Amino acid sequence: MTPSTPALSPLRQRMLDDMRMRKLEPKTQIAYIRAVRYLAGFLQRSPDTATAEDLRRFQLHLVDRGVSPITLNATITGLKFFFDVTLDRGELMARMSYVHVPQKLPVVLSRDEVTRLIAAASNLKYQTALSIAYGTGLRVSEIVALKVGDIDSQRMTLRVDQGKGSKDRYAMLSPVLLERLRAWWRYAHAHGKMLPNGWLFPGMNPVDPLTARQLNRAVHDAAEAAKIDKRVSMHTLRHTFATHLLEQKVDIRVIQVMLGHKKLETTSVYTHVATEILHEVVSPLEKLQPA
Repeated sequence: MTPSTPALSPLRQRMLDDMRMRKLEPKTQIAYIRAVRYLAGFLQRSPDTATAEDLRRFQLHLVDRGVSPITLNATITGLKFFFDVTLDRGELMARMSYVHVPQKLPVVLSRDEVTRLIAAASNLKYQTALSIAYGTGLRVSEIVALKVGDIDSQRMTLRVDQGKGSKDRYAMLSPVLLERLRAWWRYAHAHGKMLPNGWLFPGMNPVDPLTARQLNRAVHDAAEAAKIDKRVSMHTLRHTFATHLLEQKVDIRVIQVMLGHKKLETTSVYTHVATEILHEVVSPLEKLQPA
């Protein structure tokens, strides 16, 4: 006898339907439901009975618990959907306010560190995946979703199917990166690790793709093996890709398109870490002629 699945409350089902109607991403739906569940736990009653004062107390509770600004803002966004859309009572959110998220500069690797990092990856699959991260600036979620058919060697492009924001785009392939992909394809096919037109980076079972978690673990291990003291993740290679392009005088709007950024302000953060550009800036004091 199999245990029955607990029935969803009408309120949660309505919220799920509202999110499905708007085709919100699964991760977004999970985050929104989590926010409402957290509020219900705080109130110890149904969240649709909350008052504006309850919501104000809830935000103070989150602040007192030391919740990060990013998590706090994400929780407010989920509750805003619940009260605005599902309950049609958006006025209750009047006393909840988003908080400022401190801007932190991204960690960027030198070219030597990138070379050492990729070489230190434990196998050819991880070396190739890290090469794509640095060579194209793709997000880890976009890398693990790649399929063999996404490679266009004639046009020297890599198709990113439904990247962040559900947008398709193309990444440019360099001859070196294309050759690395071919080497990985030959090896994977010879050892039965890749299905025809399957995932470019399969998991243990070729039917399944490699997970973002596995790839992040691989880059952490590679950084440790390469004795890189910086805090390195797959996103570090994306940051490094953009910064190195900027140092090569590539227009920032071109970099914005390559990264798939919606806003130029998001891309402009790399102007603060492109050291070769900073070194070219001459202080006004240097231009003063001696008296």
